[in-house]
Amino acid sequence: MLKHDSMQVSQDQPIYSEASLQLLLFVDGRPQSKQQVQRIRAYLKELQAEYNFELQIIDVGQQPYLAEHFKLVATPALIKIHPEPRQTLAGSNIITQLKNWWPRWQAAADAYVKLQEELQQERIDDNGLVVQPETTINSIAVSAELLRLSDEIFNLKQEKEKLLEQLQFKDRVIAMLVHDLRNPLTAAAIAIETLQSNYNPEIGAFQRLKPALVVNLLRQARTQTKTIDKMIADLLQVSRGNDTEFNIIPQKMEIGLLCLEVLEELRDRYTTKAQKVETDIPQDLPCVYADPERIRQVLINLLDNAIKYTPECGTINIAGLHRTTQKIQFSIGDTGPGIPIENRERIFENHYRLERDEAKEGYGIGLSLCQRIIRAHYGQIWVDSNPHGGAWFHFTLPVYPV
Repeated sequence: MLKHDSMQVSQDQPIYSEASLQLLLFVDGRPQSKQQVQRIRAYLKELQAEYNFELQIIDVGQQPYLAEHFKLVATPALIKIHPEPRQTLAGSNIITQLKNWWPRWQAAADAYVKLQEELQQERIDDNGLVVQPETTINSIAVSAELLRLSDEIFNLKQEKEKLLEQLQFKDRVIAMLVHDLRNPLTAAAIAIETLQSNYNPEIGAFQRLKPALVVNLLRQARTQTKTIDKMIADLLQVSRGNDTEFNIIPQKMEIGLLCLEVLEELRDRYTTKAQKVETDIPQDLPCVYADPERIRQVLINLLDNAIKYTPECGTINIAGLHRTTQKIQFSIGDTGPGIPIENRERIFENHYRLERDEAKEGYGIGLSLCQRIIRAHYGQIWVDSNPHGGAWFHFTLPVYPV
């Protein structure tokens, strides 16, 4: 019989062996197990000088599927895979266990050889050649490869489902984008065309248009282009990945002042619906450490939702609160239909929309974007009920250190 040196199990090259006793030694790259592995290998090398058996070394880091196949919970581990039954030796005293079991393993191997000699005639093919059976080690390697392929197939199926969901969402967003862009584009185009058709370049003035109307048309065009820009910006931001990829540039800023600036930008929206805005922002509200542009996006999204869902002549509330020495809380409330309790967590999920809102403009990504921004600042965002009907959206931000 042949004596085999230690080697790696390979799925690329089939292994055929005459060894009746076949062992697998599972090792890992941990420094604390290095000495134990060296002692085990040295002892097995001594045995190889006297006995015929095949030993193969398997690094679980390189071939985890084999470790999974044998359901190993610790390494190093020595497994007798042939002859049956399979047996595993593990723990800190593998050499002691091996000394105890070795005589029985050798007896089982000798019995297997004797049995094979008796059955040898049954394995002669039509050409009179002995057909060598594929070794147990190779069959184990094939099983491990099947496990690996099954795992890859499962991952590919998950990726496929994820891609299909993204494609379906893309189609839905494109359809909604085409629909929702039509109104602001039409309004902006009408305003610009009206200004263009009434402008006389020779005298450098507008004809038949009063100054107040010119200002109103310019404001209308600017407002509508900002609406378009917000739609596109929200889509781009949400498509950029996870929170870990969300970059912010924090600095000292006054959130109350920023909120008033955003309110001024949205004035036409809430005055058109005759809505009342009530603010309760303390003069001594401390500055926060945050990215102004990102927080502007949060405020625009939340205030835009408040205006959208608050009925005509309704009230929108804005409040600031110095919660702790390290956090401030900012809240925006509306007097709309509110958010059902069972949906208050899910509304922050990407693409999620309440059934009642399917007919409204939007893509179900605004609140998801807000959550990503606030979490990137190590803050929290949540929603609860407004005592007077509607919803209160709250978020926290870190106080700028003095």
